[in-house]
Amino acid sequence: MKATRAIKPHEVKRDWIVVDAEGKRFGRVLTEIATLLRGKHKPCFTPNVDCGDYVVVINAKKVEFSGNKLNTKQYHRHTGYFGGVKSDKLADLLENNPAKLYRLAVRGMLPKTNLAKSMIKKLKVYAGSEHPHSAQVSKKEGK
Repeated sequence: MKATRAIKPHEVKRDWIVVDAEGKRFGRVLTEIATLLRGKHKPCFTPNVDCGDYVVVINAKKVEFSGNKLNTKQYHRHTGYFGGVKSDKLADLLENNPAKLYRLAVRGMLPKTNLAKSMIKKLKVYAGSEHPHSAQVSKKEGK
C-alpha cells in the first residue's frame, strides 16, 4: 500500500490565476479566491503548507450583491482606545478601496494561523480591467 505524500514548501509550483469579478456574486467570487489561495484545487494539497496560487482579481468594483447588503452591511474595526469602534459601509469600501474589502472578506475564509498571512499576500485586487501582472501567464482567464 502506498502512503499519501505530503508536499514540502520548496516543491510547490505556483501559477498566476486571473479572476474576473464582473457580474458575479460577491460571496461566490470570494469562495473561489479563498480556494485558489489555499491550494485546495490542487492534487498535492497539504493543509500545513502554503501551496496556493497567486490570484489577480480584475473588475473588483463591478461585482454584484444580493438583497440590500450594499446599503446595510457594515465592517467594524477597533482603534484600541475606549469607544474606538469605527464602522465602514460596504458601499463606501467598494467605491473607495475595493482591495481592502476583498482582503477583509477573504481573510475570514483562510485558516486562523500564520499561513494565512502568506496566503493573503498572494491576492492582488484591481478595480478596473487593467493590471500590471500581464507578464505572468494566467491559468484561467475570467473563469
